[in-house]
Amino acid sequence: MLRSHTCGELRLENVGQEVTLTGWVQKSRDKGGMLWVDLRDRYGITQLSLEEGVSDPQALTLARTLGREFVIKATGTVIERVSKNDKIATGDIEIKVTTLEILNPAKLPPFLIEDETDGGDDLRMKYRYLDLRRSPVRKSLELRHRMAQQTRSYLDGQGFIEVETPVLIKSTPEGARDFVVPSRMNPGEFYALPQSPQTFKQLLMVSGFDKYFQIVKCFRDEDLRADRQPEFTQIDCELSFVTQEDILNTFEGLVKHLFRTVKGIELADFPRMTYADAMRLYGSDKPDTRFGMQFVELNEVVKNKGFKVFDDAELVVGINASGSAHFTRKQLDELTDFVKRPQVGATGLVYARVQEDGSVKSSVDKFYSPEDLQQLAQAFNAQPSDLLLVLAGGADRTRKALNELRLEMGTRLGMRDKDTFSTLWVLDFPLLEWDEESNRYHAMHHPFTSPKPEDMDLIDTNPGAVRANAYDMVINGVEVGGGSIRIHDRAVQSRMFDLLGFTTEEAQAQFGFLLDAFEYGAPPHGGIAFGFDRLCSLFGGADSIRDFIAFPKNNSGRDVMIDAPSSIAQAQLDELQIDVRLKK
Repeated sequence: MLRSHTCGELRLENVGQEVTLTGWVQKSRDKGGMLWVDLRDRYGITQLSLEEGVSDPQALTLARTLGREFVIKATGTVIERVSKNDKIATGDIEIKVTTLEILNPAKLPPFLIEDETDGGDDLRMKYRYLDLRRSPVRKSLELRHRMAQQTRSYLDGQGFIEVETPVLIKSTPEGARDFVVPSRMNPGEFYALPQSPQTFKQLLMVSGFDKYFQIVKCFRDEDLRADRQPEFTQIDCELSFVTQEDILNTFEGLVKHLFRTVKGIELADFPRMTYADAMRLYGSDKPDTRFGMQFVELNEVVKNKGFKVFDDAELVVGINASGSAHFTRKQLDELTDFVKRPQVGATGLVYARVQEDGSVKSSVDKFYSPEDLQQLAQAFNAQPSDLLLVLAGGADRTRKALNELRLEMGTRLGMRDKDTFSTLWVLDFPLLEWDEESNRYHAMHHPFTSPKPEDMDLIDTNPGAVRANAYDMVINGVEVGGGSIRIHDRAVQSRMFDLLGFTTEEAQAQFGFLLDAFEYGAPPHGGIAFGFDRLCSLFGGADSIRDFIAFPKNNSGRDVMIDAPSSIAQAQLDELQIDVRLKK
């Protein structure tokens, strides 16, 4: 090794030792008679010192040529610092340099390699290899490493076996868009990159591998946002001979283990909520339960009083922002503008304040008597100083909009602390969703999800009412994992394909390998997949998953560092027999 110690290792007990350090120059300070260099590696920072008339003149001269991010090797003696720095772990010592060597000079970086940098997102992504030198980004990847190690440790202890599944697979019509890969040896035919290893892990269950897991890359060609990337990582798991209860207990145990070993937090048992209750009380299948403000339906309280907006609405529903009656007219106008944004979709906002004397003042006083407003307050179980916020319109759209308003109020009132963790299982999702555009059902999760046994009789008579044997894990309003008990019977799986609009021939062409496998003794099985990048960002207290991925893509799905995707040579296209003609 070129070094004897790392830049985060030395302490007072090392005083007097001769050591050799290597790393990057963070900064240097030349005071004439004294010169100090902060030397950085991934383990920390150590201060080097050189003194006029004491240090080797050659080393001192060389030190004065150092720029930011020069790679150097320094040998010297550990001494106690006169002026200590309690902000770094090595702040009690410094290295009195005897020899110095420049291993590689560096251009001035385009942004500061410091915790608080002056580089914007685009610039830092273009020079991602420099951004990765910054402590916050490095710590994010170290957190990811610890979580992967602890995931493997827990699942290995539970008897799971890690199996790699193929990356070049067959394109399927369900779900998001596939990334496709042309086959040179099979002209005109294409592989797809997997959106998940779903069918392969089910085949592993047929094969007798009763506890499988994989920390696996998946690919989806879909629109991007802060918590979405074209390639992402899942903790993918499947088990045989299990019930839903077995899976919930096993993977609640995994997440408790991760919080305990990685963050030092002991979580209580996870509450459970049905999909129907989640939508009714929160307007979301992934509610943030760090705070209350559950929905209160008001049709029976406010309709038929002459206020047309409420009278004509399919649903009138609201939340109680407890203790927020002090909100000013300006703040309420801001909330009204918020709910009218296209991405929220409400047409307006009605509000009511409960005064200190218990009386109620609202934005629709002319339509309602004081007695009517008291009934409104009673519906919310409101107390003096509470603020009531009400939306009206079509049921689904209004619940969605009120969910957004609830989250906004939670943020404004400081109720969404990133260091507080509220967990939840959401159960009993609908098996199918009707799509008006295609005039057919779509699987809410995927086509291999089993109906709840007690709903099997509804498949032929009322398929829209069938509940899925499916479950999502939600933490702080983020869906971190989801799964289901799978169909393991060929006849039931074929019926599911019928409901989804597949002809018998299409189902055989797309999924015949799985249907055939079910005829060779497929065990009852189920599983779950966690969004690993999303779980890491949650543990790290970040809104974006980018800093927990070494080399992420931007919002356009581009890697601006290596400039990908890019065109390829015509010779390659000819070999693949692909005719690319860009039409203007």
